[in-house]
Amino acid sequence: MIPFAYQVFSTVIQEGTFQKAALKLNVTPSAVSHSITQLENELGFPVFIRSRSGAELTPNGHVILPIIQEILNSEARLEQEAANINGLSAGSIRIGAFSSVCINWLPPIIQSFKKLYPNISISVAQNGFNDIVQSVKNGTLDIGFVVLPVNENLIVDTLIQDEIYCVAPKGFIPANQKSVTIEDMANQDFILQPGDYDRDTKAALDYYGIQPNLIHFSIDDQSIVAMVEAGLGLGILPELALQKVTGDVAVYPFEHPFYRSIGLATSAVQAKAPSTQRMLAQIRHYIQTMYPEALLVRN
Repeated sequence: MIPFAYQVFSTVIQEGTFQKAALKLNVTPSAVSHSITQLENELGFPVFIRSRSGAELTPNGHVILPIIQEILNSEARLEQEAANINGLSAGSIRIGAFSSVCINWLPPIIQSFKKLYPNISISVAQNGFNDIVQSVKNGTLDIGFVVLPVNENLIVDTLIQDEIYCVAPKGFIPANQKSVTIEDMANQDFILQPGDYDRDTKAALDYYGIQPNLIHFSIDDQSIVAMVEAGLGLGILPELALQKVTGDVAVYPFEHPFYRSIGLATSAVQAKAPSTQRMLAQIRHYIQTMYPEALLVRN
């Protein structure tokens, strides 16, 4: 039986405050505070910095986080295996994904999965690439959709190569009328999300010699398209992000193609959980159906 204090510790991290953790666990805030104090007394050091705005992990709290999370995950896997032995398809899955995956892939994937396994609960956290990787590493997520490469000791499957396109105002026409060249990009401003600038989008900008002072940032894909539509610059977005983004804009490939690699990340521990294995299989089936040309390659 897992100590209740471990569950409280994990829930406070997820919810951000003792009050919200108490609501999630259906206990009083004083019970949450008592459990954390008891845990800190047993460990011999504080795990949270308490403030009016919430609770933040101490450096020592960060150290023990993956250990406690592994204990909780092991208990969950034991419960799942027991349910499987007893003929029940029970369990839970925590998925992390960035915006375009949440919008385009996860709704049909989860819908199909719930028909097969109605008793398995699913939670989805939308976040940036780096945060998803760290959450999978720490064990607070079971599966993460990521953009490769991933420089952590995780199990990573490559799903698809997602081509990157140039988004331009409606009246913009490349010189060759079919793809964007270095001449088309001269003296242009560019709008992108901050997280993209360190990855594949930056590779495209660097290839064409775009200077940082010409780069401006926006909060999400739809905002980028809205700014491009208003004539404030050119956008650079991958194909998946463009599937449900609307706007009166023109989309062109680059003369020299660029791609981002989308993959799945799991830890070696969580990959053993029956519910995780089933969801991974469902995701791969969906990708193979939607992208029959895609090759799933284990890194």
